[in-house]
Amino acid sequence: MAVIAGIEFHKVKQQLNQPFITILQKVEKREVTVVVVRDAEGREGYGECVAFDTPWYTEETVTGSRFVMEQVLAPLLIDEQLEQPAEAARLFSKVKGNHMAKAAVEMAVWDLFAKRNAVPLYEFVGGVSASIPAGVVVAGKSDELFRNVKMAIGSGYRRIKLKISPDSNAALLKKLVASNPEISFYADANGSFSGRALEELLTFDEAGFALIEQPYGEQEWEAHRMARSNMTTPICLDESIHSLEDVKRMAEQQAGDIVVLKMGRLGGWTETLKVVEFCRNEQIGMWVGGMIEFGISKAHNLALASLPEVKLTGDFSDSTYFWQTDIISPEIRVENGEIKLSDSPGIGYELKI
Repeated sequence: MAVIAGIEFHKVKQQLNQPFITILQKVEKREVTVVVVRDAEGREGYGECVAFDTPWYTEETVTGSRFVMEQVLAPLLIDEQLEQPAEAARLFSKVKGNHMAKAAVEMAVWDLFAKRNAVPLYEFVGGVSASIPAGVVVAGKSDELFRNVKMAIGSGYRRIKLKISPDSNAALLKKLVASNPEISFYADANGSFSGRALEELLTFDEAGFALIEQPYGEQEWEAHRMARSNMTTPICLDESIHSLEDVKRMAEQQAGDIVVLKMGRLGGWTETLKVVEFCRNEQIGMWVGGMIEFGISKAHNLALASLPEVKLTGDFSDSTYFWQTDIISPEIRVENGEIKLSDSPGIGYELKI
């Protein structure tokens, strides 16, 4: 049993090494809130809130989530005696929405429990893979895109995700994919085909992508069903997936083949593990998505990716890919295309802020 004796919140803000550009937003600086949950014996668990400063990805923002964590969630958790980390999600269930705020605090609780049990977090949640394949998102236009892909391959990445939209050159992308047959290429549309004819998306079906992520809007289930039934490229849903119920709906309506696991969007470990169990039983593919996060969130995601059911390569880049200096020690490193998980208790990294 753990008594939650204290909770702290720390603001972290850094410039990205290079702007991260999608059809939705251009991100040049990243601000997050780091959560530290402490038990009565002084052990600490770490979480990271991945909300953005404006509601371009979800309705949550850095400012709003900080208020919810400090004024709503912390009072529910402080001085509570928890038998297991999933009890934090039960305490938070009375609060509507705010999945990213809930996830940040709940993830810190899971880290704390793993440390109390003196085991790595990935083992605590049932993970088996001590080394995780690295994957990266690459952007750019024409020659710049080819150059950036070449640099990513040279850095050891064997899965590369490209951002696409109706304005993308499908023939150019097909050439890029074909010229690098050893690489698994994903395509991420960020809902940019919303309102467009299916034929526009079909032009990307022969590009050779391993999957196409979120071609339509969050609630456009029928459009995704039509895409899935007319394309050979697997359809993967990201922004549409906020809960286990959304995954069940995807399966029932045959609107997708694969889901992106993002604990921030799902509300934390407890709901995410329910999704993993359902997808395993229904033989739905899974991979772990990134949120331009710092090392705390990425460490949790690495533990998630170690589960045997998560077979597709997720968004896992070297700490130096986004940041001059990460907020964890040691920093996360990609070696020979993989990231070796720490065997230290909990997430396996020290907070450095």
